[in-house]
Amino acid sequence: MTDLADVSDLHEPHLLAPDRNLGMELVRATEAAAIQASAWVGRGQKEKADGAAVDAMRAFLGTVHFDGTVVIGEGEKDNAPMLYNGERVGDGQGPACDIAVDPVDGTSLTAAGRNNALSVIAVADRGSMFDPTAVFYMDKLVCGPEGVGVVDLERPIAENIRALAKAKGKEVADIVVAVLDRPRHARLIEEIRDAGASTRLLLDGDVAGGINAARDGSKVDLCVGVGGTPEGIITACAVKALGGVLQGRLAPKDDAEREKALAAGHDLDRVLQLDDLVRSDNTYFVATGVTNGELVRGVERTPRVIRTESIVLRSASGTVRRVVAEHRPEKW
Repeated sequence: MTDLADVSDLHEPHLLAPDRNLGMELVRATEAAAIQASAWVGRGQKEKADGAAVDAMRAFLGTVHFDGTVVIGEGEKDNAPMLYNGERVGDGQGPACDIAVDPVDGTSLTAAGRNNALSVIAVADRGSMFDPTAVFYMDKLVCGPEGVGVVDLERPIAENIRALAKAKGKEVADIVVAVLDRPRHARLIEEIRDAGASTRLLLDGDVAGGINAARDGSKVDLCVGVGGTPEGIITACAVKALGGVLQGRLAPKDDAEREKALAAGHDLDRVLQLDDLVRSDNTYFVATGVTNGELVRGVERTPRVIRTESIVLRSASGTVRRVVAEHRPEKW
């Protein structure tokens, strides 16, 4: 997906110059979106926060050297005048990509002034992202590399907890499982606690929850439960870079959505693996904190600077970069 630099001037002809890291261009768009959304933190107006972030993200995406098509965006064109599904973004040159955007993952968190709101972009080779339009929700299981070949979405949660604890060399009592705090998860939360593990209940933002479960050094070992299918695909782009596990199964919310999924050819009993959600092995995931969280810190404003913290993940190289930036307010 990225272009190789000219190698004609290298002293060693057998060495290739490093290729372009698209993620380092995309981070400018998530920084801009996070900064604009941060003006609405705690003000109870999630639509204002989202609108400001959308405007900023789209403006900066127009400068990125790629030919992007939004496959996961703000919705259909009639309801989303910018960053809608199918919109072309970038300068139209360079690699052809699928792009998933969430200018504010956690609009309710932002409006309430709570932790873990992010501005997010995920990118993969053109045509490689799973189409999430038939079913909005999916049952998900996410963990780090220790869970490869160890956990299975079709097994009871207690078995997965014990197997993962053994693989990580931990006691079951030390395993922390992230779950969205929703009525639909009441029984799941009870089973996790009955197994001897502890829970980290998420008010919103299961993208951050999934990535924290997959990354090294996190306090979260496992992220499970029913959440958005688009968020699952975005998370998959990050998990590919982290070498972790993400399994999912479509979870229609009613009979009408079930029929729609079956008509689209989906097998609702099938467990989708990481490569089913994103076929490409060349993915990027970029996120900037709007509010503070375990993954990244939120936007900080002082009279002299605006500070942002971002994370940039790339699957082709397996790199995890943290980008801390200081922006001059008068330049905005």
